[in-house]
Amino acid sequence: MAEEELQMEEGGKKSKLMIIIIAVVVIIAGGGAAFYFLMGSEEPAPLAEEGVTAAGSDSAAVPNTALVKTGTALYVAMPRPFTFNAPGATRDRYVEIKVQLMMRGSDNEEQVKMHIPLIEGKLLTAFSSANADDLTTEAGKTAIRANALRDVQKVMVDVVGNQVVEEVLFTGFVMQ
Repeated sequence: MAEEELQMEEGGKKSKLMIIIIAVVVIIAGGGAAFYFLMGSEEPAPLAEEGVTAAGSDSAAVPNTALVKTGTALYVAMPRPFTFNAPGATRDRYVEIKVQLMMRGSDNEEQVKMHIPLIEGKLLTAFSSANADDLTTEAGKTAIRANALRDVQKVMVDVVGNQVVEEVLFTGFVMQ
């Protein structure tokens, strides 16, 4: 009788262990699926031919930002951080932002390095128009970064005839 009880207890431990293992696998798979759907890329799959967009039209009809991004990303750091006062509803805030610009191709890198003073001026103008209350939110930071990118690309088109800069990245952000 003691042997039968012992065998039943061992069988119960194995089934509990199996249920726990299955539950862990299901949770991990569900978490992976959720991550994929929430963080998955919304960009269309890149095409093999440069200058062709996902819609199949030529590059002349579509802005440069919709083109397939080819080449190694290169980064140019602005030589000094941008410091300015941002007005807020309750009080003004002191803001310091360190910026790097991302572009592709060594020719574009040289163009950016050659025009750093012009780019710094545009970035400072874009940052100075910011509101301290907006800069406390992620949406506000994203908006000022998008405005800065638009302004830098516009000035580079005016000067060299190409947008050159692909991203404006904040590598440091302090607000007091």
